Amino acid sequence: MTTPKLFTPAQFGAISLANRVVMAPLTRNRARPADDVPSDLAAEYYAQRASAGLLITEASQIMPEGKGYAWTPGIYSPAQIEGWKNVTAAVHAKGGKIVLQMWHVGRISHTSLQPGGVAPVAPSAIAAKSQTFDGKGFVPTSEPRALALEEIPQIVATYAQAARNARAAGFDGVEIHAANGYLIDQFLRDGSNHRTDAYGGSIENRARFLFEVVEAVTAAIGADRTGIRLSPLSPSNGVTDTDPVAVFSHVITGLNRFNLAYLHMVEGATGGARDTESDAKMAALRALYTGNYIANNGYTRTAAMAAVDSGAADAIAFGKAFIANPDLVERLTLDAPLAEGDRATYYGGGAKGYTDYPTLAEAETA
Repeated sequence: MTTPKLFTPAQFGAISLANRVVMAPLTRNRARPADDVPSDLAAEYYAQRASAGLLITEASQIMPEGKGYAWTPGIYSPAQIEGWKNVTAAVHAKGGKIVLQMWHVGRISHTSLQPGGVAPVAPSAIAAKSQTFDGKGFVPTSEPRALALEEIPQIVATYAQAARNARAAGFDGVEIHAANGYLIDQFLRDGSNHRTDAYGGSIENRARFLFEVVEAVTAAIGADRTGIRLSPLSPSNGVTDTDPVAVFSHVITGLNRFNLAYLHMVEGATGGARDTESDAKMAALRALYTGNYIANNGYTRTAAMAAVDSGAADAIAFGKAFIANPDLVERLTLDAPLAEGDRATYYGGGAKGYTDYPTLAEAETA
């Protein structure tokens, strides 16, 4: 019997995948509150899931000003780099591959999470009308201030430094978070970017920041260790655009010249149901990309196998399924039942709902 392609090896740039089941980035809010260092449990959590062809970490801020939620990890301080070393060593000891998702939230933050209690930054001073978690509960995001033109190059350089930090921490590569309404996505969309300088107005101008980040990161660690995540049709965190297909057609076509390790796309609305119109638009956008393509959002085992077998995707990223199923690859291979996650423990806390989910074998012998 032929093995479905989903469960066969792949080469994504310099990264060899044992299979094409990818763990999507999942914010779990368990970093050390004092300094945003990954918790001691994080190494166990990721190692438990190392059978995935590729692990993409929870989003990690590239600088203190890039933080948008309480208890999320960073990748800018020596202590954070050391904390991540424990994670990558544990994953590699299990034979896994892991990349760090680099994050700047832009306007999706609160003044209480910003150094000195100042306003968060964004392309334009337009409030997101969204919410964030400040450690006590969900609160409205604060109104941002617009980045000055002279501040932008330093943020671009910080992405590159974060990528170097990730490699120093032992990561196999990085994923640039350009999805779900955070800073890079805010630059791309005409609903959140009203700038009149070189970073606003035309699609080419609004995409300038993204391409500068990609250029800086690939120059720092190599395109073959750099991936990027986009969410062209998702309204997450209040981002809107009058013509997202045109915007992302330009972006995806432009990404081809970098020969990245992969493009990771949220197909449709993040966490939302798929529909025929969105699927048609996503198929048209996907057709523009010439490199390795990771598809994400609502894939079942059957749909995932079909997508990879047909060439519609080179790998499939699963999110919430990995929370309660550390051995998701085995369960998918065997077509075994999937455990349900405890939503009350998704964000914050300790081992409960984090590292205590049993594997299939453990559940059968319990």
